[in-house]
Amino acid sequence: MAAYRNLTLQCLTEVAALQFGDFYNVQYVKMYTFFMLQLQAILPPGTIPNAYANGSNEEQAFIQNLALFFTAFFKNHIRILEASAENRAALLVGLEYLIGISYVDDTEVFKVCLDYWNVFVLELFEAHNQMEPAIPAAQMIPGVDGTGTAVHQRRQLYASPLSKLRMLMICRMAKPEEVLIVEDENGNIVRETMKDNDVLVQYKIMRETLIYLSHLDHEDTEQQMLKKLTKQLNGEDWSWNNLNTLCWAIGSISGSMVEEQENRFLVMVIRDLLNLCEITKGKDNKAVIASNIMYVVGQYPRFLRAHWKFLKTVVNKLFEFMHEMHPGVQDMACDTFLKIVQKCKRKFVTQQVGENEPFVSELLTNLATTILDLEPHQIHTFYESVGHMIQAESDNTKRDEYLKRLMSLPNQKWAEIIGQAGQSIDILKNQDVIRSVLNILQTNTSVATSLGPHFFPQISLIFLDMLTVYRMYSELVSSTIAEGGPYASKSSFVKLLRSIKRETLKLIETFVDKAEDLPHLGKQFVPPMMDPILGDYARNVPDARESEVLSLFATIINKYKAEMLDDVPRIFEAVFQCTLEVGITTLFLLFILSYTSRFH
Repeated sequence: MAAYRNLTLQCLTEVAALQFGDFYNVQYVKMYTFFMLQLQAILPPGTIPNAYANGSNEEQAFIQNLALFFTAFFKNHIRILEASAENRAALLVGLEYLIGISYVDDTEVFKVCLDYWNVFVLELFEAHNQMEPAIPAAQMIPGVDGTGTAVHQRRQLYASPLSKLRMLMICRMAKPEEVLIVEDENGNIVRETMKDNDVLVQYKIMRETLIYLSHLDHEDTEQQMLKKLTKQLNGEDWSWNNLNTLCWAIGSISGSMVEEQENRFLVMVIRDLLNLCEITKGKDNKAVIASNIMYVVGQYPRFLRAHWKFLKTVVNKLFEFMHEMHPGVQDMACDTFLKIVQKCKRKFVTQQVGENEPFVSELLTNLATTILDLEPHQIHTFYESVGHMIQAESDNTKRDEYLKRLMSLPNQKWAEIIGQAGQSIDILKNQDVIRSVLNILQTNTSVATSLGPHFFPQISLIFLDMLTVYRMYSELVSSTIAEGGPYASKSSFVKLLRSIKRETLKLIETFVDKAEDLPHLGKQFVPPMMDPILGDYARNVPDARESEVLSLFATIINKYKAEMLDDVPRIFEAVFQCTLEVGITTLFLLFILSYTSRFH
């Protein structure tokens, strides 16, 4: 009776989840085969997604319970179904049902299925990985099949379900973290505003599962992906979702193929995607294709390192996307550029065959045009990327020249502001100027992050002016708080002023932290900082003190240890009087003591 189906199925699921040993194997086989006969009469295997979409609550619950039954039974008893030829047909039908259930448009149902598929494929992959070497060895001994033969037979048994499972993973692949462009509830392509942790967890499981599936049959994986991509190109299967899941799947299996196969595969994929971007009309369509190109190329650095022309084409395409005003495209272009440069940086400073100069030089020549349409935070990411390129240059003269060219634009603006401030300090109160100064400092911090000790020529150039600006803004903060009272420290204007101080401290700390093999740095940089930074910290009202000062000097002492011993008394003098007013200083003093005690 239909009324009792769900209760009966729940009961059978409880039984399926139990293990009583070999004694009850026959009963489990009978239960499963009889169940399959009844199920096929009620619900044909090829109709499940439609049956769920159009079904009543009871009918949907039945399909949900089916997922639980099959996953429970297969987890505990799949081996007894594999054991005899007469039961294998029923086993394969059951797997067909579970694949059909996996296409149901319900997150919880899919999670149940996915968890099982991950376990199922992992077990097959591990068995294949362990036993594959045994097959040739066994074949050398007459009359001995070897354990590897049994593994091979299992792979043959599951060849069809595994192929369908690959297509399932391709069609339902979850969105990776790197993809910033999504479709909203109104069907518009927008920039993602919040990460969905459930989706990220699901992506990791699906990625792992598809990698195992790829290892079990590289050819089938490649053929299914390329066939689906061809359908995108000819419009037969075109949709945002279909292209997205396909490209996320392609990106997810990076490293699972041997290099030669991966190279051949990627050449076809990237060419088809670039072609699709050219022939497709519409801003939203192009934004979707762009996001997929960027995701795929970012996942295959090995391929890009081996193919300069493709690498250059991809990077130039990213530069094109940096002028695309569609929400999310520029962010993703900058993020992908950074990711690629980190993995391929040597390629950009080496003059490639057929090129007149290293790519980094060409990039620096066109820098102003490339970053013209980027927002400040995107420019910072871009500058960090170029810093990684320059860091890979081993010739000191070339490296310093590249750095000079990279910092030319912010340095021109910096010199202009310093010159105007020399004529009238009031210019520093202008909020546009404050934001410009902040942007310049953040750009420098980004380059210092990636360039490390080789940032020394640039920070030496701006260091003293930077301390002067720090002092000016500190005095401005103090006077504003003194005039406006305690509440003035919470005003947006004071917060903006203090952001200059904090970014200055962050820039110096970043450089000091990254600067290896520069033992003279402490002696060169610390004395000029004593009054503008430490003295300022001591003089300021509590609401105007920056805790980042303590972090900076803790980093300096940690980095240079014995070289800083002579300066420790002056540091104590600057912060000790503030101990009762700023509790965090106590921790700082303990930190200093822990290091100075090692050298007495």
